[in-house]
Amino acid sequence: MTLYGRHQEQTELDRVLTGAREGTGAGLVLWGDPGIGKTALLEYATASATDFTVLSCRGTRMESGLAFAALHELLWPVVDRIGALPAPQAAALRGALGHSGDVPDRFLIGAAVLTLLSELGGEQPVLLVADDAQWLDAPTVECLCFVVRRLRTEPVALLLTSHADPATGPWAQLPALGLGGLDDTDARRLAAAATPSAGERLLARTVRTAGGNPLALQELPGALEAAGPSAPGERVAVGPRLRRAFNARVEALGPRTRTLLLLAAAEERGERWALREAADTLGVGTAAWDEALRHGLLDTHGDRVRIRHPLVRTVVYEEAPFTERQAAHRALACVLAGAGEDADELRAWHLASACDGPDEDVAALLVAVADRAWARGGCASAAQILRRAAELSPCPDGAAVRLARGARAAWEAGQVPAARELLARATHLSSEDAVAELSGGLRGLIEFGYGDQRTAHRHLMRDVRAVSRPGKKLELATMAVRAGWTAGAPALHAAALDVLATLPDVPPLVGWWREDGAPPALTEDTVARLGASSWRLIPPASLGVAWGAEEALAEAFRRKIAELRRTDAATAIVLTVPQTASLDAVRGRWGDATAEATEALCLAEEIGADHAATQCRSVLAWLAALRGDEETVTAQTDRTLEISVPRGIRALTAAAHWSRGLAALQAGRADEALQWLSRISEPGHAAAHGTFALLAAADTAEAAVRADHPDAALPHVRLLTRWADRTGTAWAKSAAHRCEALLTEDPTAKNSHFLHALDGRPARPFEQARTRLLYGEWLRRVRRRTEARIQLAEAAETFRRLGAPTLLERALHEQELTGQQLRRSPTPGISLTPQELRVARLAAEGLTNREIAAQLLISPRTVGHHLSNVFPKVGITSRADLARVDFDNGLRLTS
Repeated sequence: MTLYGRHQEQTELDRVLTGAREGTGAGLVLWGDPGIGKTALLEYATASATDFTVLSCRGTRMESGLAFAALHELLWPVVDRIGALPAPQAAALRGALGHSGDVPDRFLIGAAVLTLLSELGGEQPVLLVADDAQWLDAPTVECLCFVVRRLRTEPVALLLTSHADPATGPWAQLPALGLGGLDDTDARRLAAAATPSAGERLLARTVRTAGGNPLALQELPGALEAAGPSAPGERVAVGPRLRRAFNARVEALGPRTRTLLLLAAAEERGERWALREAADTLGVGTAAWDEALRHGLLDTHGDRVRIRHPLVRTVVYEEAPFTERQAAHRALACVLAGAGEDADELRAWHLASACDGPDEDVAALLVAVADRAWARGGCASAAQILRRAAELSPCPDGAAVRLARGARAAWEAGQVPAARELLARATHLSSEDAVAELSGGLRGLIEFGYGDQRTAHRHLMRDVRAVSRPGKKLELATMAVRAGWTAGAPALHAAALDVLATLPDVPPLVGWWREDGAPPALTEDTVARLGASSWRLIPPASLGVAWGAEEALAEAFRRKIAELRRTDAATAIVLTVPQTASLDAVRGRWGDATAEATEALCLAEEIGADHAATQCRSVLAWLAALRGDEETVTAQTDRTLEISVPRGIRALTAAAHWSRGLAALQAGRADEALQWLSRISEPGHAAAHGTFALLAAADTAEAAVRADHPDAALPHVRLLTRWADRTGTAWAKSAAHRCEALLTEDPTAKNSHFLHALDGRPARPFEQARTRLLYGEWLRRVRRRTEARIQLAEAAETFRRLGAPTLLERALHEQELTGQQLRRSPTPGISLTPQELRVARLAAEGLTNREIAAQLLISPRTVGHHLSNVFPKVGITSRADLARVDFDNGLRLTS
């Protein structure tokens, strides 16, 4: 095909295709005005991709509300390959495409498409083409966005076209190439080729008027010639001029032909059988078909019939009187009746398009379509459909029902602003209690995830009483408990616990949330009883750490993650992984904790889960503080505080203050550390939080002692002592003894306190090492050098294994001050990226690349890419050697 003046664009398309051939996936959005040549460039790319598997789809207005309509079109040529995918992914994708009754998770759908494309790419590169992407249905857009973010190691290219600049839309992550008009030379060449009979004067006038728009250059000569001589200085906007030109061509046709074109414009999909039957219904015969084809306004390819250009379709449809559009949609709805489930969905939309006022029958049809979309994972489409159903509902109560359900669908699709707006409209039409029942207490859930915690608590507590379903009551009461605790408001927390205690079948885990007694054991039976809502009663990691139950709590979370990953991948990662990362950090598994928090942060940001993302940043900030990485601490806590302070999330604000204080303490700035840490227990401060005041008490006391304010340390020591006496937790006893050792000047008492602090199994290796460092420093100062060397050497080994360079350097320096000669090793330790570490651990457990990919929501090819990086870094040559890697001790190889 011949393209005029598009050399730069062709070069860019060639670059994208070359990258895919070389295994480096990429995407590109071509955008610009209608008629500017976007589709022609897609055709060029497709023609150039002779060695590719080409999968294509086209967005249409009519199908933009049908869940996964575009994905169905895109994958139709390879639908037979779905059965070879991992079973959960295959089930999810079949459910999305309507091939089964499975209820899919949207991230499993994305993972399934990614795996499918990756495996197709193992045979030959894959080119995905989506024309008119602005009209793709929302679930397909969400799926393709998921895939795009993971294309870096795949032989897959994605090309899209759009009318508008994608900088602020769903495709903002992709490079974009805006198309402008052709220069005068290329414009004249194109006009001359399109209209060989045009003279020089007409060509010059066409070039001047068209503004470089290729479609205008092809269509305007005839219209300009028919319009007569031009006025002096004539400058007409291309859009209106083209619209008039196309409208004139349509008006010159016979009435039956115009009706045929209107049917094609309303139908959009290009189904020849549907157009023929609808045309027969409206009395359109063969002569009209012949005239439309003769004038080049319709294109036919096999069983497909389309209007030649989207702009023609727009003109035909928008210029037709409403009564004629209404008749076209009704005719199409008539022929689609009984033609299958997909046709039923289209039929409902055609009937909705034909409505000129409320219509309960059509609204009910749309609700049925929304239910099917929702069941297939198309929550965004369900929200859009229910919005339209509400508009057609003659009864306010009926409209409120549909708006409330639409809000819930939008919420589940991650469309928080839309969910808020639909919920507000529903509340305007009905009572708050009724909307709470209809939406499942959505207002409080939205506030908990994206708003103020005290406001969330108020709504959740109100809605617990408003909803009737026992499971929903339990969910809302549980979230109210979490909101009260997160807000650092003991009274609100206690009030929610009292309400929760009145509900039937509350799991014994509720005892974890009370700070006035010992928690119940996390037995296998307790974990097994956790349902879809009540599993959220597993306490947050920090509360479990306060109880000294990090081992049992980590096991409970891991069991739940394993269950959730099979059916609800996003929930498994976003809601639970930040907790396991915190627990792993406490247990000395810093590499795992970093990998888990990084993975969850990427996904949380991807789906717009602000609260979960902030939790991940909190974990990463704390780990950075332990490592002495102040730059990361500052960056992560700054972002955390931007969200947590305005929303009253005191738990995360307190965590940020703890990280900042700990980082300053390790850097030797005790006064600054004390300022940060003391605010966690300061009544009324935005960082005040009881649980974190307890957890940070030892650090606060140490900062006070080092800042020469020992009196300021006493309240924190008393807090630790009271907690240790009441609960018997080993960590609190050790921390209290360490603080007492720092405070006392009596050498005998100091030595005794240090020894008591080191009693027992080192369940928290970093804290044990810190105690050894402090003890060794004191032993060196009192000239007990041999004993000091023992404590300092053990501390240094732990800091080296964990990767805490600041404290490692401090321990080594102290060793040297004892007179010990050390051989410093300049060789850095093994460094894996968080994702490489996750992949390597899972591979060491015997999982296949496919199984690892399914867990991490990446492709098997990407797993292989990470392993190929891991092997030389660790010093192994095969997958079997991974079993020899000690992941908990600096990635050392065991014998």
